[in-house]
Amino acid sequence: MARPALQSLSTPQERMVEAARQVALVVGASLFVALCAQISIPLPFTPVPLTVQNFGVLLVGLLLGSRRGFAALILYLAEGAMGMPVFSPLGPGGVAQILGVTGGYLLMYPLVAGLAGFIFERGTKSFARAAIAGLLAEIVLFAGGVTWLYVATHSLAKAAYLGLYWFIAAEVLKVMVAAAIATRWGRGSAAQQ
Repeated sequence: MARPALQSLSTPQERMVEAARQVALVVGASLFVALCAQISIPLPFTPVPLTVQNFGVLLVGLLLGSRRGFAALILYLAEGAMGMPVFSPLGPGGVAQILGVTGGYLLMYPLVAGLAGFIFERGTKSFARAAIAGLLAEIVLFAGGVTWLYVATHSLAKAAYLGLYWFIAAEVLKVMVAAAIATRWGRGSAAQQ
């Protein structure tokens, strides 16, 4: 059954329960991304680790939509900036990690989740739409990450070497799995309505 919009609920108690549910979804999503960040593999030829974190960001955007996905990743960055251990354990943590070599990727996360959600929530919730949403969101993610590395290295070739080439195959896999889960979840939700 579809959840009613917050403003269409009739009693203050119903509105409060729905608002609490929305907050819990956003907080839970930020914690899901933090859990995904703990699965990281250091690569000896780049300071950027291979992590499941990007998958979590995509999935949050696809499942929660643009607004809640964006909010969840803003919360995630705030948690990390406050020193909570939500970022990949391979980095320094806190603000130092946001300003470090992977900062460009981290700062793009709210936009990535927001864009993936925005594209997926407009139209039929098909695998193709979810995959396109994920692919376009990943382009935004890597544009931010590689740009950040370019500023640090002053070489586009070196930035692409450190922050793009090694990750393409894994990112395609993450997009496909996130799209499959989001599509399946969407069909399950539609069947319950």
